[in-house]
Amino acid sequence: MIISASRRTDIPAFYHKWFINRIRAGYCVVPNPFNRNQLSRIDLTPKNVEVIVFWTRNPQPLLSSLSELD
Repeated sequence: MIISASRRTDIPAFYHKWFINRIRAGYCVVPNPFNRNQLSRIDLTPKNVEVIVFWTRNPQPLLSSLSELD
């Protein structure tokens, strides 16, 4: 699976600590942007995720965690 992260918000620039904690937990819960009551649990375990694509203008805060993401 390919995860397109931070399209709605800039995770590397502003939420990198949250993201690393979600990677450690192995999942995240994401609300549907059109129906806030509908939540999806996204599996973030290495066996299910092949690539994470980040959309950012400021990758600097996340760079210190790249070895953990590898």
